[in-house]
Amino acid sequence: MPLLIACKMSEKRGRINGERRAGRDMSDKVLAMLPDIACGPVLIAGPTASGKSALALAIAQRFGGVIVNADAMQVFAPWRVLTARPRPADEAQAVHALYGHIAPGQPYSVGHWLREVAALLAQEQRLIIVGGTGLYFSALTEGLVEIPAIPAVIRAEGDERVRDLPALLAELDDRTRAALDPANPARVQRAWEVWRATGRGLADWQADTAAPLVDLAQATPIVLAADKEWLEQRIGARFDAMMADGALAEVQAALPYWDGAAPWAKAIGARELVAHLRGESSLPQAVAQAKISTRQYAKRQRTWFRARMKSWHNLTL
Repeated sequence: MPLLIACKMSEKRGRINGERRAGRDMSDKVLAMLPDIACGPVLIAGPTASGKSALALAIAQRFGGVIVNADAMQVFAPWRVLTARPRPADEAQAVHALYGHIAPGQPYSVGHWLREVAALLAQEQRLIIVGGTGLYFSALTEGLVEIPAIPAVIRAEGDERVRDLPALLAELDDRTRAALDPANPARVQRAWEVWRATGRGLADWQADTAAPLVDLAQATPIVLAADKEWLEQRIGARFDAMMADGALAEVQAALPYWDGAAPWAKAIGARELVAHLRGESSLPQAVAQAKISTRQYAKRQRTWFRARMKSWHNLTL
């Protein structure tokens, strides 16, 4: 059964920190467009750089609650600047959870994240769950099947064979193949690894999905929809700000244990800046490529949200 949260509907009267004036002003405008905050979790999804964190902080200060990370890269300890994690000044204004608590090399998956969220839900406090990882939200609200761990030898084989997506797709069962985006290497490789390790198609595993932790009817689900041009301008400006705040030094510190195939190394901008630090590109080239990668990621996020979050409150920025 979904976990339902007891909460008070009284509004907290608090001030939003003036450190990020633009983000604060936008959040005030978005707050005015919000539906009534339901007695239960608030879910905030949206593309990168759309202002999700500022909105979550505004809601926490006005209504109370714990801000919970739903971004697969913001869980990793090395990346505060590069993933735009909440700053210490923001964390001082509201309780934040599941940010930067996973070390490089430590196993972490959507299943790990769900178990941590379940523990927070059990504490009977309002959760404001915010992030851009669509898979986290779908698992939270639709359920997740627990697939056995994939052996390292099969994962290594998948890493090698992913260069030939048609061959991997040809080995899958019809139901799994029909549900996949054939141009998404990560999803195709994951489906192939599940079949190779278990002898059972991913679609069959997914048919055994457990009940979701959060019932959308008992929550306030919000997805931010941003104008493409406006968002791309914000993406560029934010990456420039990241560089000014020390993103390059952050990546430099990770070089001694860098593993480009590891999940924690998939933070956008990390690979590009590593290439620069290794003399493979100039800094302007690395920054330009990182911005392109971020825009491409935002496009994939928007596509996911449109397809999977049709019943959510859609707020256009």
